[in-house]
Amino acid sequence: MHHHGRDEVLGTAYSDHDLVVLLEGAGMTDPEDVLDQPQWVEWREAPAHDFGAG
Repeated sequence: MHHHGRDEVLGTAYSDHDLVVLLEGAGMTDPEDVLDQPQWVEWREAPAHDFGAG
């Protein structure tokens, strides 16, 4: 999230569902539309939608 001129981490998601709930809680409508948009979601340590224990 971009807030007061800086990027802000809202939380950590461990599944697509977690991410949708997190974004809805931040007030976003239709969060499923942004899951693959890098300006909204930064995937770390694994490819997008890959939540296996690695």
